Amino acid sequence: MLWSYSKIDNGKVEAIVELEKRLNVTLLAFSGQDIRNAELSSEELKQIEEAEGKLGLSLVAVKM
Repeated sequence: MLWSYSKIDNGKVEAIVELEKRLNVTLLAFSGQDIRNAELSSEELKQIEEAEGKLGLSLVAVKM
């Protein structure tokens, strides 16, 4: 299972904003996605790790 930001409608956004104001916090909404991690060779993994270092990002390889 991979988690990503939720796609939510305006009604849910309004409910979250109201709760944020009451609690004086920022809330992030995440949803589970039924996506499998990709099976990578050590060379492929090395290439991704190098790209992460150059880009300053974390990357996740998946099979859809």
